[in-house]
Amino acid sequence: MIEIAYRKQTGLFLFFFLGSISLSLSAQTDTYRQVWNEFQFTRTISDKWVTEINLGSAFSNTLAENNIIKTNVQRNVRIWGHYYLSPRWKLSPFIAYYYNKDVPDIGQFKSNEWRFAIQGIYYIHKIGYTLSTRMRGELRFIQDENLVYNNFYRYRQQLKFLKPINSQLLRKGVFYFVSSDEIFLRSGVKSNGLTFFDRNRFSAGGGYIATDDLQLELTYVNEYLPRDNANQLFHALSLTVTFNNFLPNLKKRLGAKPVDSNQPD
Repeated sequence: MIEIAYRKQTGLFLFFFLGSISLSLSAQTDTYRQVWNEFQFTRTISDKWVTEINLGSAFSNTLAENNIIKTNVQRNVRIWGHYYLSPRWKLSPFIAYYYNKDVPDIGQFKSNEWRFAIQGIYYIHKIGYTLSTRMRGELRFIQDENLVYNNFYRYRQQLKFLKPINSQLLRKGVFYFVSSDEIFLRSGVKSNGLTFFDRNRFSAGGGYIATDDLQLELTYVNEYLPRDNANQLFHALSLTVTFNNFLPNLKKRLGAKPVDSNQPD
């Protein structure tokens, strides 16, 4: 049954992806190059609960500046609560604040945004790889150019594949390959055709588990947004650094007693 469900979801992703390509052939497309970075800090509370804080930013070329690094278009902070319902299910609500300075998708103006979401991830663990599907519902409150907040609903569905390279399991010292595809469906748009389809995001790359508490991941992201006036295509390089139990580990290191070099071995 699980394999049948995955086939159905894969067909849905393929439908939207091919639809995006056909739309891009018949409309003007604006292309942007971006660099994303995110620092994730997790803290284990119990066997079932984990808290997480994300600090992220995005750099992009814009209509006014072609140099990617010169233009920081977005900053954000997110606070999560993860509940492990079972070995296969993880449920997670979050609240986030985004400072949109010059985001092409929203508009070339400064805008504050509050975002509330709840998501569920279902895992299929196999020897040598892991498949997962993520379902997320988002409520977004975004300022327009008149500083008036507008609310939008968005649903996101992701399929993800992760495979360790130099081991059968994910552990310290292991490199891994990761790839995903995600579709975004939104409210507040026309009901005819594919206009409720917000975007498609494909990513592929790799990561390294440096220690039990430090993980690095670098991916290429291709994001396509069909729009009425001009479609948008983003090529992004995304870097994610994850620290597990950062504050307790830092406290232990700062509180560690120095070794007396005069003591005999």
